[in-house]
Amino acid sequence: MSKLIINIKQLTQVRGKDISFVKAERMNELPSISDAFLYVKNGVIADFGKMSEIPNFGDVETINAKDKIVLPAWCDSHSHSVFTGNRSDEYMQRIKGASYEDIAKNGGGILKSSSQINSISFEDLFQESKKRVKSLIRQGTGALEIKSGYGLSYDAELKMLEAINRLKNSLPIEIKSTFLGAHAVPKNYKKEEYFNLVIDKMLPEFVDKKLVDFVDIFCEENYFSSDDTKLLCKRANELDIGIKIHTNQFNSIGGIRAGVDNGALSVDHLEVMTRDDLNALKNSKTMPVLLPGCSFFLGIDYANARDLLYNGISFAIASDYNPGSCPTGNMNFILSLACNKLKLTTQQAINAATINGAYAMGVSDKTGSITKGKIANLLITDKLDSIDDLPYYIGDNLIEKVLIKGEEFN
Repeated sequence: MSKLIINIKQLTQVRGKDISFVKAERMNELPSISDAFLYVKNGVIADFGKMSEIPNFGDVETINAKDKIVLPAWCDSHSHSVFTGNRSDEYMQRIKGASYEDIAKNGGGILKSSSQINSISFEDLFQESKKRVKSLIRQGTGALEIKSGYGLSYDAELKMLEAINRLKNSLPIEIKSTFLGAHAVPKNYKKEEYFNLVIDKMLPEFVDKKLVDFVDIFCEENYFSSDDTKLLCKRANELDIGIKIHTNQFNSIGGIRAGVDNGALSVDHLEVMTRDDLNALKNSKTMPVLLPGCSFFLGIDYANARDLLYNGISFAIASDYNPGSCPTGNMNFILSLACNKLKLTTQQAINAATINGAYAMGVSDKTGSITKGKIANLLITDKLDSIDDLPYYIGDNLIEKVLIKGEEFN
């Protein structure tokens, strides 16, 4: 099937096939074509260019995008969007003065979500999660990483990974699965005992079941150490599984260095950074992923994106959609936060939310830019004066149509 989009006010994020991510010094550049067309054939971008040079594509379904902007769909490389229930009671506790750490010590936080996951059936978990992810697609997400990590037992982690796998097979977007068994230590285990279960049994067996694209760990005080992180990375490399790391959310304890030294694809959060952390990231292939929605909801410091840019370190932004610290996966809102709180330009934020996000989940060869041969996961905006309108109208969804593999998603 074919589709032709014509009279595009601005075709944005136009890249060559050789670009897998945008370097820091180029993140303020967003290559675009004014008064453009884009042709989709068999679900991929087949051609694009100036309207004055449009070929004759014959009788084809046509969308008139006059006064509208077309750009690649958002690539959300960090989410926990398979969960059940919510933690609104903890939200109220924090409003009254309790900290995230206080709530976790009293059995809330990740452990509460774990209890909820353990009590729901697989079918109910899948259906609830499918409804949630479909809503994200309608808001413009065209690629999504989803973590386990709320099971904290063999059977419950397996349930989550199987739910993610079923989402992969039932929804048209790119979905990557991350095993986050080392998210917290369940009450009925000592840490060493549980961690050994994660790396010696869960990880290899879940890999054998072809349920794991990446492995992740929460490298943080009172959770898992940098030594634990190194052990998990070593095991992942033996199994040829990609690595992503939660680190530097509240403290810097060596997670970034452990990730870079072991070839991690991404290190995520980074609200707290040291000079050693910055030096570790310089000239590495590890992509920092910043999560401004979490900082907004928890009221904690934001990652210092300007410092990363000053040090020549590129990055992605993602939602961190989860029931405890960021109960939204709306990447339009995350884009606004990135500009407002991280002090990014629109161009920097869009690069971080598209091609760099795609790189951080291993799909930049398939999506994240307007490139011939890439999947036609596209956003068509409302009529806009400027690309800057996207982050400016905080809380508004200015996306008129979401095309997934060239077909409108409803």
